[in-house]
Amino acid sequence: MNIIAALDSANGIGKDGKLLCRIPSDLKRVKLLTLGKTIVMGYNTLVSLPRSAPLPDRRNIVLTSKHIDIPGADVCHGLDELNACLADTPSEDVFVFGGQSVYTQLLPECSRMYLTKINGVFGADAFFPPYDESEWKLVYKSETLCENGVSFNFTEYEKN
Repeated sequence: MNIIAALDSANGIGKDGKLLCRIPSDLKRVKLLTLGKTIVMGYNTLVSLPRSAPLPDRRNIVLTSKHIDIPGADVCHGLDELNACLADTPSEDVFVFGGQSVYTQLLPECSRMYLTKINGVFGADAFFPPYDESEWKLVYKSETLCENGVSFNFTEYEKN
């Protein structure tokens, strides 16, 4: 399983149900990496998406305690149900998509992280979970990029 996230220098991932800042090349990277794959997200992440709807051309799974029907998405109510739902999906084709609670629950199951590291602190109210850096190997880091006045790096980590 993979994790994909954009986080600021304080591990912030969102504020008021929205991304901390808009980085077009990050959104393009997310699309490129996840098209044709499975994404797992919480309900709040789903409603933060455009039209509060599942993303097209991906299998969308919403991990939530809510008993609701979401057209275009599978709904799972716990990790056992999620594991059953993913039974026939290769682990490398699954991307944990957010938010805070889902990242926290699934980080131990992940073997790769695709993180956009945003330089600066943006007053987040949702955070990426702490992780032991000694358990992860940095396998890629882009040069520092800048868009919309925000500097950042694309990184990839593999679990040791």
